[in-house]
Amino acid sequence: MSYKTIVGLEIHVELSTKTKAFCSCANEFGGEPNTRVCPTCLGLPGGLPVLNENVVNYSIMAGLALNCEIQKVSKFDRKNYFYPDLTKGFQITQDDMPICEEGYLEIEGDEGLKKVGIFKIQMEEDTGKSLHTETYETLMDYNRCGVPLIEIVSKPEMNSGREARLFLEKLKSTLKYIGVSDVKMEEGSLRCDVNVNVVDETSNRKTQVTEVKNINSFRGVEKAIDFEVQRHIKLLEEDRDEIKTTRRWDDVNNETILMREKYTVADYRFAPEGDLVPVVLSDEWIEKVKERLPELPEAKKNRFIEEYGLAEYDAEVLTSSTQLANYFEEVAEHFEDRNMISNWIMTEVLRRVDNIEDSFDLPFGPEDFASLLKVIKEGKINNNAGKKVLREMFEKGKNPNEIIEEQGLLQISDSSEIENIVENVLKENTQSIEDYKAGKDRAFGFLVGQVMKASKGKANPKIVNELLREKLNNL
Repeated sequence: MSYKTIVGLEIHVELSTKTKAFCSCANEFGGEPNTRVCPTCLGLPGGLPVLNENVVNYSIMAGLALNCEIQKVSKFDRKNYFYPDLTKGFQITQDDMPICEEGYLEIEGDEGLKKVGIFKIQMEEDTGKSLHTETYETLMDYNRCGVPLIEIVSKPEMNSGREARLFLEKLKSTLKYIGVSDVKMEEGSLRCDVNVNVVDETSNRKTQVTEVKNINSFRGVEKAIDFEVQRHIKLLEEDRDEIKTTRRWDDVNNETILMREKYTVADYRFAPEGDLVPVVLSDEWIEKVKERLPELPEAKKNRFIEEYGLAEYDAEVLTSSTQLANYFEEVAEHFEDRNMISNWIMTEVLRRVDNIEDSFDLPFGPEDFASLLKVIKEGKINNNAGKKVLREMFEKGKNPNEIIEEQGLLQISDSSEIENIVENVLKENTQSIEDYKAGKDRAFGFLVGQVMKASKGKANPKIVNELLREKLNNL
């Protein structure tokens, strides 16, 4: 039998505005519980919502970055349901008239380049947070109530857990790049629900859609989908069916667990939000927001390949964060060997940086890093000495030339001085000379090592090799 997996994603992204969506409370993570609240975000009588203009601007930016059509007129609705974290008894969201529609993201799918459609992007507010204690009590923190969200709803056009993970990774990178969200899953800034079912392509029978919630990593999304696919295939093989359900992902046991029957649209009793007027956008407003949009990751990667002559993998790594990409370009202004910059950043710099997505604040500037690369390129110090200098730069933030001078790391490039060392080494290693003449290649490497040892590692290796080979061939 042949089975086809169908996956759609619903992604909630908290926007990084200074204040909440419909009130002036601070939009910040953490803080003492229930200290960043007011009558509006608590849903108290008399508290009326006032739309934060930057929520609209950030939503437009996200829509443009995700190739969406920006709707000139959109409206807010009330999504009704009862839960302790929703004080009003309804959520302000958008239903049939969202701010963005018909977008897409391209990923490297299972069968090559694939365009995954985005059904809509809607503005809405976040709910509070339930804290469950060891004594089986539930405490409520409403600081998160009213935090601005965009919900990004993909079309069901992904066909594996891997494709869903790649979609999420690219989405996260794009939203981080344009600065509308910090997209930190560990802080709840990016949350994802999965919808998955399976079609038997022989009989055209399909399983009911399962929604999976509470997934806290992209790898978890991939594993949850893979688990559900196997569970759905088993349902088809056993000729069983089930109603639409909502399940949660158990990271410990790597399985999904039934939570409840899945809500339908009718359950939410959508109705227009009477306290907010429709959002009407002019061409000038959209164009003004478009001008604020930075260069997107894919465009920057292609430019790095074309402008700097980098390999595709190098360009992809270097453009994975705006800070890293900016640092590379700042170094490139002072040093022309762009591939050398790339190699040193990816091998020696990134292994000393914990998280390039959150911070790329090095203890030395791009000019100092360029200065180090120059002295290595010019042969004034060798690679090993360069790595030693870079380590000191990380630990003490010193200028590379200062470190080189303090530690006496400059290479000996004077041919006459190196020639004297070579001659002394040959006098002391007559057996190695005989071995070299007998065709034993290791003898040459041994002699090079002896010269480097005698020079305390300072002799220019290229000159050492040339002089040593010349002397041996003339003996």
